[in-house]
Amino acid sequence: MDIAALHAAYAAGDQNPTCVIEAIYDRIEKEGLRPVWISIVPREQAVARAKELEAQNRTTLPLFGIPFAVKDNIDVAEMQTTAACPAYAYTPAESATVVARLEAAGAILIGKTNMDQFATGLVGTRTPYGICSSVFNAKYISGGSSAGSAVAVASSLVTFSLGTDTAGSGRVPAMFNNLIGLKPTRGAISTHGVVPACKTLDCVSIFAETAHDASLVLAAASGFDANDAYSRQPEVGAGASPWAGAPTFRFGVPSDALLNFFGDAQNPALYQATVEQLTALGGVAVEFDLQPFLDAAHLLYKGPWVAERYAAIAKFIGEHKAEMDPTVATIISGAANYSAVDYFDAAYKLETLRRRTAAAWQNFDVMLLPTAPRTFTIEEVAEKPIERNSILGTYTNFVNLLDLAAVALPAGMRPDGLPFGVTLIGQAFSETALLKLSDKLHRKLATTLGGSDRKLEEAPALTPSTPPHGCLLMAVVGAHLSGQPLNWQLTQRGGKLIKTSKTSPHYRFYALAKTTPPKPGLVREPSFNGPGIEVEVWALPANTVGTFVEGVPQPLSIGTLELEDGSLVTGFLVEPVGTEGGLEITQLGGWRNYLASLNK
Repeated sequence: MDIAALHAAYAAGDQNPTCVIEAIYDRIEKEGLRPVWISIVPREQAVARAKELEAQNRTTLPLFGIPFAVKDNIDVAEMQTTAACPAYAYTPAESATVVARLEAAGAILIGKTNMDQFATGLVGTRTPYGICSSVFNAKYISGGSSAGSAVAVASSLVTFSLGTDTAGSGRVPAMFNNLIGLKPTRGAISTHGVVPACKTLDCVSIFAETAHDASLVLAAASGFDANDAYSRQPEVGAGASPWAGAPTFRFGVPSDALLNFFGDAQNPALYQATVEQLTALGGVAVEFDLQPFLDAAHLLYKGPWVAERYAAIAKFIGEHKAEMDPTVATIISGAANYSAVDYFDAAYKLETLRRRTAAAWQNFDVMLLPTAPRTFTIEEVAEKPIERNSILGTYTNFVNLLDLAAVALPAGMRPDGLPFGVTLIGQAFSETALLKLSDKLHRKLATTLGGSDRKLEEAPALTPSTPPHGCLLMAVVGAHLSGQPLNWQLTQRGGKLIKTSKTSPHYRFYALAKTTPPKPGLVREPSFNGPGIEVEVWALPANTVGTFVEGVPQPLSIGTLELEDGSLVTGFLVEPVGTEGGLEITQLGGWRNYLASLNK
């Protein structure tokens, strides 16, 4: 059911959208609506949509004929939105922005999925529509609050689905069902038409079998929306990830004292195996203090942010509390215990924690955490519904409070047959780079897709970005090379060395006269056929390029360089007049060779 496989089948004529949709509805009729679905699009309407698409140009629609589902706190025109509370139900006249965008890209909506009521929970059991369980063992929870959305994908009922994520609801169900769970940056995907949980923190999330699929859905779903007060337009260089193109990168792992699996005996070994596999991909593990992140997480439910959940449904809970799930009502009613003073005190504490956690990010590029410490049976959650729900959010609750992006991914199977999962966490707007690294790591740790026996290796991989997301490639030839006196101008701006290469043969190279520190200059001469000049190619965050270029003195300039493989990058050139009085050193092939020759 992955996107590439469906598109290949459509292109070959082996399948068409109508057949795919009919087969999905046949399964739903056979297996039943509950507990995965709260409501579905009428079969005839979905089939009509499929036939309408078949008459269009398939190649212009990136999600042509791809079936999807949405959590039932996301509006779909003329379908009830319940947020898993029948007494709350209403029928919107228009679809949420994200649904409209996905349908415009060619996706076909199947229905609306089950969830923890009002998106309050990480368990998937707080619903009157039946309890979803992990596709791997019916005794165990599916995770929530986006329970049905995850199970629909893991059961191959749809190719992808939308959830929401305030505290981890787009990630915990991914772990328990062997899926990719993308929680993008707050505001990257519009929440217009989404029933709020905590409006300042809510994100629309994506469940998919592969990072490749999640990336395609993200591209179609994201973008600024003037109808959403919290929608954000990323600035130049936002989420710049120069590490994504470098041969090595740093990933943060918590100290053993703070890495808590709450008594689980199987997950620690799988987490350690993940650390080893990420190291094999070029990562360097950096131990860090997780405590300030945990302190931030503590604020979400043990602080006044729970009052934001109350604000979302204040009138309703005042009139219909008895018709709500008892655990959800207890949690949201707790807002009465907080005052405006409590909120400001907590906001001040969060800013202090934000400063402390920002300092930690100076030491690593991404963070690697278990998605959840452990799982529970449905019976165990019923025994201690709030306490065990809280445990599940240990490594997820801080992410939105601290404005971070995250991708949950499968990380192997436990001896008891349940899946384990980890999450890669990065700075705001780094989700594109996180998805690419997640894809590499996923392929090291897992073999099958979702709850099926289809092979991950047969699904397409995500190709690396050139340049890395939010970056510009800058070729340097002299004083900015590694170990040279001006290299700090790159590293201080967060630049990362991507590779060492050579220019094409069409460059002459000079040691310039009267420069401090000594500098060389490249001059392009199209008819010249030289040895090529050694360069280092660095990825530089795009928002730092201006200050870097500002410091380039005459007669040097920044222009376009051709490398030996024919690719073009930005780099240092010199005006021909600047070579007067200098020494041509083209034959030496590079600045380091020239410096070495001076010592002979």
